[in-house]
Amino acid sequence: MFRHVVSFKWRADMPAGQITAITAGLRALPPEIGAIRSYSCGPDLGLGQGRWDFAVVADFDNADAWRTYDAHPTHERVRAEMILPWVAERATVQFEI
Repeated sequence: MFRHVVSFKWRADMPAGQITAITAGLRALPPEIGAIRSYSCGPDLGLGQGRWDFAVVADFDNADAWRTYDAHPTHERVRAEMILPWVAERATVQFEI
């Protein structure tokens, strides 16, 4: 199994409701992209230190399955239209589980 984790820090001028829209857009991906085995995402709960604003954790059979997800047109649309305009910082890691 292959795990993909991405964290975001949002721009200060992100409009109200955008996080809800991003969450909904991302949560709609698993039914459309068969390569996804497990998918969760959401805003930070505000606990602890060194926090980021939002995270995605997704599991795939292997790196090729992740590449299928990454290049999928629906994922590309959500990323380009809903996420990237509001990103201040992004961090990602992939590892085998």
